[in-house]
Amino acid sequence: MSLPDNPKISVVIPCRNEEANLAFLLDEVEQALRGRPFEIIVVDDGSSDGTRRMVAERMRMVGSPVRLVAHDRSAGQSAAVRSGVLAASGEIVATMDGDGQNDPVYIPNLVDALLAAGPDTGIVAGQRLKRTDTRLKRLSSRFANRLRESVLHDGTRDSGCGLKALPTALFRQLPFFDGWHRYLPALVVREGFAVVHIDVVDRQRRHGKSNYGIIDRGLRGALDLIGVWWLRRRRKVVPQVTEVQK
Repeated sequence: MSLPDNPKISVVIPCRNEEANLAFLLDEVEQALRGRPFEIIVVDDGSSDGTRRMVAERMRMVGSPVRLVAHDRSAGQSAAVRSGVLAASGEIVATMDGDGQNDPVYIPNLVDALLAAGPDTGIVAGQRLKRTDTRLKRLSSRFANRLRESVLHDGTRDSGCGLKALPTALFRQLPFFDGWHRYLPALVVREGFAVVHIDVVDRQRRHGKSNYGIIDRGLRGALDLIGVWWLRRRRKVVPQVTEVQK
């Protein structure tokens, strides 16, 4: 999938009740991407705090690259990512979590790796080192990733890292379901593209707590894994498509 030499980057940040973390995170994203064409799309997934108000105020600043997409109620992280991807005007979408644990300094690395890898690569995915989550969350994530890899063989040791970069056109054609954002490498492989990984260092959450539960994610994840395995098996051939000219 070909991309221009200096593509516009749409940074999609799904969030719910992350007013305090977004206050510094938006500054960090702007600093990391200075000198490149970019936009920041904050997707407010039905927040009950001042997230929407704070982002709206940020949008009114002169020259602000920030956009706000709002859900009228919480629909979950996958739906929030999808809303941002559908709204994106850039050729590349870079995703990150809104809790501040993903460091925006890695976004240019993801984008540059995607460009350097060429049209046969469909995603560059961050792989977290030195996880700062609770022990329970780290253990559940480790188990889920090992199980996923044993079934899907997508070469990804950490599919839950929010830092990813994909061509926007490819992102939009991936099959959507709740939990979809945790299976992006496998879904990209299903479309016939390669996956590139970059190690990133996780950070401590400064404010608040996770808004997406471990138990719910684990129970749904088992069904999602079966569904993605089925989707992979139902596409056995990915042809090279060319339009024949007159």
